[in-house]
Amino acid sequence: MPDYKLAASLEEHEDDVRGVAFPQPNLVLSASRDATVRVWKLIGENPPHYDCSISSHGSSFINAVAYCPPIKGFADGLIVSGGKDTVIEVREPGREPDQNAEALLLGHAHNVCALDVDPTGAYVVSGSWDSSARVWGMGRWECDALLEGHQGSVWAVLAYDRDTIITGCADQIIRVFSSTGKLLNTIKGSTDVVRALCRVPSNHPSRAEFASAGNDGIIRLWKLGGQQIAELHGHEHFIYSLASLPSGELASSGEDRTVRIWSHGDCIQTITHPAISVWSVAASPNGDIVTGASDKKVRVFSRSQDRQAALEVIQAFEESVKSSAIPKQQVGDVQKEKLPGPDFLQQKSGTKEGQVIMIREDNGSVGAYQWSQGAQSWMSVGTVVDAVGSSGKKTDYLGKDYDYVFDVDIEDGKPPLKLPYYLSQNPYEAATKFIQDNELPMTYLDQVANFITTNTQGASLGQASQDPASSDPLGTESRYRPGESTAAPPTSSLPTSRPKVLPQTAYLSIKTANLSAIRKKIGELNEQMANEGFREVTLGPSQIDIIDAMIKSLEQRIGATPTTDDALKQGVNVVVHMIKTWPVSPQLPALDLLRLLAAATPDTALYRSADGNTIVDVLEESKVFEDPDRPNHIMLAARAFSNLFETSQGQRLADESFGKTRSLVAASKNSSNRNLIIAITTLYLNYAVLFTSSSHSSQPESMDRGQTLMDDLTGIIRSTTDSEAIYRGLVAAGTLLGLGEELQLAAKEIYDLEGALKKAEQTVKEPRVKGIVAEIRGLVG
Repeated sequence: MPDYKLAASLEEHEDDVRGVAFPQPNLVLSASRDATVRVWKLIGENPPHYDCSISSHGSSFINAVAYCPPIKGFADGLIVSGGKDTVIEVREPGREPDQNAEALLLGHAHNVCALDVDPTGAYVVSGSWDSSARVWGMGRWECDALLEGHQGSVWAVLAYDRDTIITGCADQIIRVFSSTGKLLNTIKGSTDVVRALCRVPSNHPSRAEFASAGNDGIIRLWKLGGQQIAELHGHEHFIYSLASLPSGELASSGEDRTVRIWSHGDCIQTITHPAISVWSVAASPNGDIVTGASDKKVRVFSRSQDRQAALEVIQAFEESVKSSAIPKQQVGDVQKEKLPGPDFLQQKSGTKEGQVIMIREDNGSVGAYQWSQGAQSWMSVGTVVDAVGSSGKKTDYLGKDYDYVFDVDIEDGKPPLKLPYYLSQNPYEAATKFIQDNELPMTYLDQVANFITTNTQGASLGQASQDPASSDPLGTESRYRPGESTAAPPTSSLPTSRPKVLPQTAYLSIKTANLSAIRKKIGELNEQMANEGFREVTLGPSQIDIIDAMIKSLEQRIGATPTTDDALKQGVNVVVHMIKTWPVSPQLPALDLLRLLAAATPDTALYRSADGNTIVDVLEESKVFEDPDRPNHIMLAARAFSNLFETSQGQRLADESFGKTRSLVAASKNSSNRNLIIAITTLYLNYAVLFTSSSHSSQPESMDRGQTLMDDLTGIIRSTTDSEAIYRGLVAAGTLLGLGEELQLAAKEIYDLEGALKKAEQTVKEPRVKGIVAEIRGLVG
C-alpha cells in the first residue's frame, strides 16, 4: 500500500490536542487542553479543506472525545466529551456551545481521561483518575454500571461490543467486564501503565481480538480470554493511543513524536510530528487517519493522492519535522564524539521501518534521522538539544538525567519522596505518575502539578504582601509538602471575590538551583578547557576553593535575607573572572551562580572592576546577549538582573543601569524560549514595582521609562503564547498604570493596550488572566 501523507493541518486549538475522533470521512472531532471540543467539517476537496466550529467550551482541560452513531431521536449522532471538571457532556454536533447540552453525566470524582461508545450506540463507557469506569445508557443518561476493582487511574476504555467492555489501568492490569458491570477476566502481562486499547480488525492475520499499549512502549495483541498472541516493538517511549484501520492494520501514537502503521506485525510506516507528544490517533471509515498533538494541531493523513494536501503543504510539514528540536532525554545518552558523520547516511541502510540514528553533523550539532522503508532512505527528523528552557543542568535519578528532581515530604519523620521531572513533560502527567508510583491519594494531583509548574518557571505571582524570603518556592528546606501554601491554588474556577493583584508591590526573584550540579559542571568545564588550550583562564586550586566555600554559603542561606559574607564576596570575584575570560559557550554555570549571588548578597551589586565596571557592564561586555542562538545564556543573565532587586544596593544599580539593562534584554523579547520570555517579563515587572514605588513615582524619568516598558510589554503580550509570560506581562503593565493619567492615555492611544488585552484573553483561558485583564480595564476606563 502507498504511504500516508498529510491531507490537512487544522490549526484552531490554543493548547495540546488530547483527543480526536474520525467517525465519518467528512467529520473530525477534537478535544483540547484549551477547554474546547471542536468540530471540523470537510467543505472542499483536492486538496481537502475543513470548516471549524466550537461544539463545547468548558471550564477546564478536555481530555477525551467520542462519537455516538445516529440513534433514535438523534439523526446526526452525538458528541461525548470529558475532562478535568469530571463532567461528561453529551451534545448534538450542530448545537452552539452556549446552548444546553443534551445531557451532563455526573458521577466521577476526578479527571475523566477516557471515553468510548459501543458500536450500536447503546452505551458510553468512561474511565477516570478516580480508579473507576462507568457505563452510561444512551438516551437514559444514567450510570447503569460501576466498573470497580481498579487500583489506579483508568487510562483506557474499550466498548468492545454491546455486552463486553475492556479497561486499561495504571495498575498494569487489563480487565474485561460485562456491560452490566460484572468482572469477567483479569489479564496480566503488561509491565507498566496501560494507556491505550483498540479492537484488532477481524481480518488481522494474528486472529487476536484486541490490542493494548502503554508506558512500556510495547503493543500487545490479546484474546479476550487473556491469551497473549503477539508483541509489536518499535516505539521508543510511552504509547498513548491505538486505532484499528479498515485495511486490517493498526495505528499507534506516542511520546516519541510518531504515529506508526502496523501490518502483519511489522511497522511499515512512521510519521514523525514536529511536536513533543502525539496524544491521539483515530481512523476514518475510508482509511484516512487523524492525529492530535502537543503542538496544538490536528492533522489528517491519507493514502489516497486525491485526498492529500498540496505538494507545498506536504513539503512544509516535512521541513517542520526536519527543523524541530528533540529534547535530549527523549533519545537517551548522546556521546557526540562517538557518533558517525553524515557519510554514514549514504553508506548504510536501516534495518527496519522507523529506526532512528544520531549523526554528528558538520556544524557540530547532533541530527536525528529515521529510516523510511518505503523511500529506502534516511529522513531527517530534527536536531537533538537540551530540553526547551533548560539551562543544560541535569540531575541524576535512578540512572536517568532529569532537569529537576524535587524532594516531596508526605509525612513527618519519614524520608522525602523523589519527584523527577523533564521540562518537556506535561506537569499533570509527571504528577500523576509520581502519585501512582508512590501509591498516594489522587487528591494531591492539583497541588503537585501546580508545584511543578511554579518551581520550573520562578516565583509565584499575585501576592502583593509576599515576604521576599518566601520567593524561593522550595522554602528553607528545599522541599515541598502537599497541603502547604507554596503550591498555587487550582485555577479551574474563578472565585466570586477574587483578590486584587494590582498594583504589584513586591519584587520577584528566581532563586531555586541545584548547586551540586553547578559545582560538578564547573569542574568538568574547567578540566575540559585546560585540555583544549585555555589553561591561562582556567580556575586554579585557590579559586576552586573559593567556589566551594561560596556554594556552601549559598546552600546555608537559601531563603535567608541577603547579607555580606566573605565567602560570597570572594565568590563574586571568581564568577566575574569566569564570565570575563571564559568563552561564551561554557559560561552557563557561571551565569547561574551570578543569578544566585545577585539575590544572596549586596556585594554583587557593589562589585566594581579596576576600571569601574559594574556587573551590568560585565554582562554587556561578555557578549552573552549578542547570540540569539544561546537563549539559555540570555535567560540566566536576565534572571540575574531580576534578582538584583532583592537588595537595596541592587535596586539602586538596576535604577542607574535601566537604559543599558533594558536595551540588552529587549533584543530577545520576541524569543520563542518560554523561560527567557518569563525572565524578561519578571525583570520588567520588578522595574514596574520600582518606578511606581513612593521613592520613584514622582520622578520625571519614571514616566518616560514607564512608557518604554509599556511599549515592550504590549508587544510581548501580543506575540507570546506562554500563559505565565502573558500573566507577568499583564501584571507589569497594570502596575505601570499607577504612574498616572499620562501613561494610561499613552497605553490606550499609542501602545494599543486594549489590543494586547484582547490577545491575552484569546490566548490564555485561565481565570487569573481574566481577572488581571478586568483589573487593567478598570484602571484605564
